[in-house]
Amino acid sequence: MDSEEEKQIRKAFKPKTWNEIKTHDSWSVFKIMAEFVDGFEKLARIGPCVAIFGSARTKSNHPYYRLTEEIAYLLTKKGFGIITGGGPGIMEAGNKGAHFAGGKSVGINIDLPFEQHPNPFIDPDKYIEFDYFFVRKVMFMRYSQGYIVLPGGFGTMDELFEAITLIQTQKLVKFPIVLVGKKYWNGLVTWIRERMLEEHNILAEDLDIFTLVDTAEEAVKIIEDFYNKYALKPNF
Repeated sequence: MDSEEEKQIRKAFKPKTWNEIKTHDSWSVFKIMAEFVDGFEKLARIGPCVAIFGSARTKSNHPYYRLTEEIAYLLTKKGFGIITGGGPGIMEAGNKGAHFAGGKSVGINIDLPFEQHPNPFIDPDKYIEFDYFFVRKVMFMRYSQGYIVLPGGFGTMDELFEAITLIQTQKLVKFPIVLVGKKYWNGLVTWIRERMLEEHNILAEDLDIFTLVDTAEEAVKIIEDFYNKYALKPNF
């Protein structure tokens, strides 16, 4: 354990007076409220979008980057707005596809000490930055009407399972969740089926919450078919 990490742990366990706790928590509440208000005000004007999740570490020459660009471009041409986490990698590819298709490109960024910086393809008036992950996730869930999930790490899993859980518990409309890249996702889905389902921790129909595809055309078709089925039109 390095000294900086040790300092942070010791600081977290350092006893605080009731006044210190009260003051810190009160200011945190106000800051959280401010982020919610700012997010609701800006995103309500934009309207719901299709969210694209995926790794910030994916390079621009990677096939998944180019695939994300294509998906975002095709969705935008169909009339959908694109919302991403606003950072590099897959997020950048999503915003880039929307930008060059002439559609609305939204970025809701998170302030991190590494890796995360806003990409240049977000519409300037559609960029929001958050300090709290949970506030940012609320914005994704509230203002997205479909989720395209490319390969990613822990953050991508967090966003994916947030959407699945909200749909499973009927706290969110059953908007389509599309996992792109069967080779990447098959191991996880197999584990869900052979462990979660076999242990009766989920129902068989919960596996219908998401769909696996390999191509941009398949991903876009699932989103488009959902809207056609319910006689809905894109927001843009």
